[in-house]
Amino acid sequence: MEGQEKINKRQKEFYQSFRKNFATKVWFSLRNGMLTRFRKTINVEKYIIDQHAEWIGDLKDKKVLDLGCYAGNSLSIYLAQNAREYVAIDLSEPAIEKLSKRLSKIPNARAEAIDFLSKEFKESEFDLIYAYGVLHHFRDVDELINILNDKLAEKGKIVSYDPTSTSKPVWMLRKIYRPFQSDKDWEWPFTKSTIEKFSNSFFLLDRRGVLGKSKWFFLLNFLPISSERRLELGKKWHDEDWEKSRRNDQRFYKCMQVSMHLEKK
Repeated sequence: MEGQEKINKRQKEFYQSFRKNFATKVWFSLRNGMLTRFRKTINVEKYIIDQHAEWIGDLKDKKVLDLGCYAGNSLSIYLAQNAREYVAIDLSEPAIEKLSKRLSKIPNARAEAIDFLSKEFKESEFDLIYAYGVLHHFRDVDELINILNDKLAEKGKIVSYDPTSTSKPVWMLRKIYRPFQSDKDWEWPFTKSTIEKFSNSFFLLDRRGVLGKSKWFFLLNFLPISSERRLELGKKWHDEDWEKSRRNDQRFYKCMQVSMHLEKK
C-alpha cells in the first residue's frame, strides 16, 4: 500500500492545480447543484461556524494549530487574532503564501507549507487543533489518531468537520463514483468505524450533523406546494438534524457531514 506521505505529495500537486477529471467535475456539479443552494438558503455554514466558535471558546492562553487550512477557512483569522500562538499548515505552497500575507500584521501567527505527517513538522503541545474538512484526507485513521495525540497538549481539544458515507444512499452514490474519482486516494469520508475510532480514542464532548433528512430537500420541488412551504419544511428538517444528531445515533449517521468536539484522554 502506498504510504500516506507519498499520497500527500500527489495531493499537494492536485490542490495546487485543481485538475479534476470529467467524473469528478460531474460529481461536484450534481452534489453542489442539489445541496449548495439549500445550504445557502438555510445558512447551514453559519450553524457550523458558530458552533465551532462556541466549542473553541476563549483562546487567549491557547496554542492553536489550524490543520489543512488552505488559504484560510472561515475561522482562520479569528483563531489567529485571539490565540496566544497560532500555527497554520497546509500542503499547498501558493495557498499558504496567500494566508501568510493575511497574517503578516498579526503577532504570534504564522503559516507554513508542510505535511502534518512529516518529521520536519516538529511543533507540538497544541491546546487546540482545528481541522475543517481535513481529517477525512487520511486513510490510516489509527496513524492519524496517534499523531493527533502526540501533537496535543494535556487536555488538548480537536474541533473537526468532515463528510461521511454512513448514510446508505450516499454510500451507494460514492461507491459508484469512486472508481472514476481523480482525488480518491486522499478522500476517505468518515465511516461508522472511523467515527467510533475517534470517539473511543478521545473524549467526545459534543457532536453535530447536517444534511441528514434535509439532504432530500430537493425532492420537495416535485410537490405541488409553495416555495415558502418548501423552505419551511427544509428548515424544519435541518433543525431536526442539527439537534437530534447530538444524542441520536440513527440521525447522526444519516448526516452527510459531521462536526465533532474531542478532548485528549
